Amino acid sequence: MVACNDCSVATKDQSQNPVFRKVLWIALLVNLLMFFVEIIASHVGDSMSLQADALDFFGDAANYAISLFVLGMALHLRARASVVKGLTMGLFGLWVIGAALYRVFIGSEPEPMIMGSIALMALVANMSVAVMLYRFRDGDSNMQSIWLCSRNDAIGNVAVLIAAVGVTATASRWPDLVVAMIIASLSLSAAYTILKLAFQEMRVTSEEPAISQIDDSCKTTP
Repeated sequence: MVACNDCSVATKDQSQNPVFRKVLWIALLVNLLMFFVEIIASHVGDSMSLQADALDFFGDAANYAISLFVLGMALHLRARASVVKGLTMGLFGLWVIGAALYRVFIGSEPEPMIMGSIALMALVANMSVAVMLYRFRDGDSNMQSIWLCSRNDAIGNVAVLIAAVGVTATASRWPDLVVAMIIASLSLSAAYTILKLAFQEMRVTSEEPAISQIDDSCKTTP
C-alpha cells in the first residue's frame, strides 16, 4: 500500500472470510445476551464494576453490528466506522469514570456473590468469543477494534472477579469502584488505539488518488 508504514492491513485482510462473518454474528448475540444479564445483575447487586462491564458488552454488540455492516466496503468507509466505534468506546469509558466518582460520594453496597457469579459467567462467554476471534486479530482498524473489545472484556471479567473477592475481604465498596475505573481505562486505551489507526487509514486512502494522478501524468509525459 502506498505511503503505508505498516502494510499488514493489505496482506492480512480476512474481512471477506465467511467464517469471520459467522464469528461476528455469534459474538453479537453473546454480547447482547450478556449485556441484559449484567445490567440487571448490576442493579440487583448494586455493583458499579458489573454496570461498567454491562455497558462494555453493549458497546461491543454495537461494535460487532457496525463491523458486519461495513464488511466488504472500501477501506476508507471501514475506517470511518472505526472512528465512530472508537469515539463510542471513549465516551463509555468517560461515563463509567464519572459514575464511579459519583458512587464515591453517595455510597454503594455491592453484593460480592452476585458480582462473582455473573463475572464468572461473563468470563466464560468472553473467552469463547476471544478464542474464535483470535485468528482475526490482525488487519485494519475495524478488525483490530473487534479483537481489542474481546480482549478487554475478558480482562474486565477477571477484574470483576477480583473485585468480588476484595469486597468480601474488606467489607468495602472500594474494590468495586477501583475495578470499574480499570475497565473504563481499558475502554479509553482501546479507543485511542482504534482512532489512531483509523485516522492513519483515512490519511492513506486520501493520499492514494493524488499519488495515482501523479503516476498517470508521468506515464503520459514524453
